[in-house]
Amino acid sequence: MAYDSTATKERILAAATAEFAAHGVAGARVDRIAAEAKANKRAIYDYFGDKNTLFAVVLERALAELADAVPPSADLPAYAERLFDYHRAHPEALRLVMWEALELGEKPVPAEEARTAHYQDKIDAAASGGQGDDARARVFFTLALTGWSIAMPQLRRMVLGSDHSLDDLRADVAQAVRALSAADDSQT
Repeated sequence: MAYDSTATKERILAAATAEFAAHGVAGARVDRIAAEAKANKRAIYDYFGDKNTLFAVVLERALAELADAVPPSADLPAYAERLFDYHRAHPEALRLVMWEALELGEKPVPAEEARTAHYQDKIDAAASGGQGDDARARVFFTLALTGWSIAMPQLRRMVLGSDHSLDDLRADVAQAVRALSAADDSQT
């Protein structure tokens, strides 16, 4: 049977996604990625370079999948619900971005210019809805409300109670984003 480098790369990326989502860059181990991918470490370095480069590839791929699944929209409350649903089904995407923030802080991130352009697409879509004059703030707070709500289950439990479900929280996030839009409208 012939060696399939495409299949090996896919197994490596899947294993690396799980490893980085669980441990970040600093805590991730190439040995564990190789074992999970049923590949050797040399293949990882040959295909992707060092661990930081592999993390950048994994993150870029996760964000591209997210962007395809949840396109920008002028309807920010509906966008927040779709984003919430995506993060609920694919928590690794949010975890990867959180690890990036923890490990890089204020430093520039991989592909920052391209990612900034993608966020500008979200801002442009929100601005096309005609609500208020600062779509940037509405998009930022929509992303923050949605991401933080999923990323901090212990806060949901302690503040809202253990009986407050993710479905309840999804509706709460959409309502909060609606309120942001209404507040912007009242100031114009």
